[in-house]
Order: sequence, then C-alpha cells, then structure tokens
Amino acid sequence: MADQSKVYNSPLDEGPLDDGTRDALTEGLVDLLRPAVEEIDDRVKCVRESQMELRQQIDSVADDLKKVNEIEAVPVDLEPYVKKLNNSRRRVMLVNNILQNVQDRLNKLHTNVSKETARKKTLLDPGASFK
Repeated sequence: MADQSKVYNSPLDEGPLDDGTRDALTEGLVDLLRPAVEEIDDRVKCVRESQMELRQQIDSVADDLKKVNEIEAVPVDLEPYVKKLNNSRRRVMLVNNILQNVQDRLNKLHTNVSKETARKKTLLDPGASFK
C-alpha cells in the first residue's frame, strides 16, 4: 500500500493564487503573447496587400482578354479563361475577407492585451498615476 504522505500535490491543490502571483502570471503571459500577436498581425497585413495586388492583376488580365476577344477574331475561345480568372478573383476576395476578419480579431486581442497590461500595472503600482 502506498504512503499517502508521499503523493505529489500540485500548486493548484493548495488553493487560489494570491494577487501578486496572479498578476505576475498575467503579465508574463501578456509579455509572452504580445510579440506573437504583433508578428501575426504584420504577416496578415502583408498577405492582405499581396492578395489585393493579385486581385488587381487578375482584373487587368481579364480586361485584356476581353478586349482581345472583342477586337480580333481569335482562333481560341477566351471565354473559359476569362471565367477561370473571374473564379480566381472571387477566391482571392474570399481569402481577403477571411484575412480581414482575422486581422480585426488580432487588433481586438492586441487592444485587450494592452488594456489588461495597463490595468495590471496601475494595480501593481497605484502611486504611479499620482506622480
């Protein structure tokens, strides 16, 4: 039979954390997550910009194909290619909308993290706001 006194008790078994420990953990997590959130936000911005450029190029190529098709009798039917370009354009716009939603969520997360950090700092150092 195992001796119960030798069973490991986790810190969570000891009860709630005191305010200082909780604040330190919160600040540590915020500091840990902030660079990742900022990096993801920057990358989402870059991807959105490239998606917009791609959409503009697709529009340009589609317009050029339509003009060529209208001006000259082309031995190849360009309409299927125009349809493919339009389909690609719709997909790019869908990805762009998804990226916009992701970026909005990241911005809200970043704002909430900043507010929480500021709130925790004022709680940890209440005399700092009166200096």
